[in-house]
Amino acid sequence: MPSVNTVHWGLTDYADALERQFELVRQRQAGLIPDTLVLTEHRPVYTTGSRAGADKHILWDSPTRAARGVVLHASNRGGDATHHGPGQLVGYPIVLLRDGRRDLHRYLRDLEEVLIRSLARHGLTAARRDGLTGVWLENRKIAALGVAVKSWVTHHGFALNVSNDLSLFDGLIPCGLTPETGSVTSLERELGKAVECGEVARIVETEFWSLFSSTP
Repeated sequence: MPSVNTVHWGLTDYADALERQFELVRQRQAGLIPDTLVLTEHRPVYTTGSRAGADKHILWDSPTRAARGVVLHASNRGGDATHHGPGQLVGYPIVLLRDGRRDLHRYLRDLEEVLIRSLARHGLTAARRDGLTGVWLENRKIAALGVAVKSWVTHHGFALNVSNDLSLFDGLIPCGLTPETGSVTSLERELGKAVECGEVARIVETEFWSLFSSTP
């Protein structure tokens, strides 16, 4: 068995990807697969996490969502409401946290570090913001995180805005953001040019395993 593995699912429905994640978690718990990074893009969806009141942050009603081709799905991940869509790179690490990595705060910071390093390779200086999860360019959020852990095997993960339709964030309050606390952005908007999600995926994969294959 390889020590680590990356799988690319292409464009997926969120509900289907969730079930496939659960199966990978069961396999990882049983030792049937190595630590695995899933990379995918989702068809348009709003998801709500486990944070209290997350469903109240969905602004568009059902007819409006249907007209824009967006479905709604409740999720068992941590965090608030968010949007996924084509052109957004979503990563689902199915990783057994060992020894010194058995700390959810550290795990979130490590995921942020992977994305900060990946954005640096595109010439962008991203950072964390005190008290807020995710990756930012000043007050513009470019990546969101929402994770879950079962018997120390991780699932759910991160979403990095690459070339997705940012107007679909208008239908919700993403991650509880208000105009006072920040806005959302993408690689394409920041760089002012077209960016291929596949190119970004290769960089994120490299940076992910550079960090997560290292000794805790």
